[in-house]
Amino acid sequence: MKKEEIIRGGYEIAKERYATLGVNVDLALEKLRQLSVSIHCWQADDVTGFENLGSLSGGGIMATGNYPGKARNIDEIRQDIEKVLTLVGGNHRLNLHAIYGDFGGRIVDRDQVEATHFTGWMQWAKEKGLKLDFNSTSFGHPKSGDLTLANPDKAIRDFWIEHTKRCRRIAEAIGQFQGDPCIMNLWVHDGMKDLTVNRYCYRRILEQSLDEVFTEEYAHMKDCLEAKLFGIGLESYTVGSYDFYLSYCVNRKKIVTLDTGHFHLSESIADKIPSLLCFVPEIMLHVSRPIRWDSDHVTILNDDVAELAKEIVRAEALNRVHVGLDYFDASINRLGAYVIGIRATQKAFLQALLEPTALLRKQEADGHYFERLALLEEAKSLPWNVVWDYFCLTNNVAVGEDYIAEIQKYEREVTSKRK
Repeated sequence: MKKEEIIRGGYEIAKERYATLGVNVDLALEKLRQLSVSIHCWQADDVTGFENLGSLSGGGIMATGNYPGKARNIDEIRQDIEKVLTLVGGNHRLNLHAIYGDFGGRIVDRDQVEATHFTGWMQWAKEKGLKLDFNSTSFGHPKSGDLTLANPDKAIRDFWIEHTKRCRRIAEAIGQFQGDPCIMNLWVHDGMKDLTVNRYCYRRILEQSLDEVFTEEYAHMKDCLEAKLFGIGLESYTVGSYDFYLSYCVNRKKIVTLDTGHFHLSESIADKIPSLLCFVPEIMLHVSRPIRWDSDHVTILNDDVAELAKEIVRAEALNRVHVGLDYFDASINRLGAYVIGIRATQKAFLQALLEPTALLRKQEADGHYFERLALLEEAKSLPWNVVWDYFCLTNNVAVGEDYIAEIQKYEREVTSKRK
């Protein structure tokens, strides 16, 4: 029997099994197809960018590893992304940082970036059926230091305010061009390495800077703000903490960004979802995998990601939560890292969509807690993986481990030739 016949036959059996628990598998697959993962461009080149200001470092960010074959220019990043998209089902987005503009080999400082530097990205994305998202870039610059938007030095602060304003204009231009709002994420590394006295002062400065940045209202972009527990070299104090940005976003009606690597390792990010949805219009997720710290390991299908997806689906909030990836592993094949992370995220949402939530809710409402726990356990071994194989098959992408050979072939023919 051919592999395709086995998958299709298994899918029909899985549908029947799930139907006994009131789960519509076809509907779950349709929702999964509509889930757009915002793929981060910076995995392809280890967060290098193309602004020609020298090596990017500092600002609490670091890519580790030296696996050969990283993308060296815009064409190679696009080539790699195009290959990745042939190995994952669904329609996705691409997330750009401001340092990834097409600057034509010229030095363009960050307070001079314009939408014209991203026209090529917009055209390419349209041709490939992608939508774009955007980020300002505060790290790895001579004026980064420890403080950017929270800097008491007005000249430095104004430089970063101007940069962030320009990034919002770029996001607006992208959103207008693609006919879909561009989500503009704002994260600054601002903090201190050791004991900090003027915590309140820096946060008031950051608040005032943000208010100035957000003065202009736009119709084709959405603002989100990303908190962090600490950065490398800035371990003792982070100006843009979770409490600060949560308060700001609730008060100013902005989108909260939750990066799964930006919290205490024992903290449940999933549990934040149903709380935040009560008070903020939308949520942006950056799905990563921290190991002991915000190490940006490749996303895998672990309990943290699975629970995150379940809380979103249980809250019926797929239309209010935007899902993106944020990791940069330079120690393994970079395309492989992309595909593992995207597929792992999709698998987590598939599991969540196949959960017999209606039955579980009834058991909970009736006080049948033994039955609820028992069904939650049994649901773990339901044939979701058979449904996943069918999703890949019907989206014309590699089924199961078949994508490994595809990436190995691309490495032999393309990335291994990059010096």
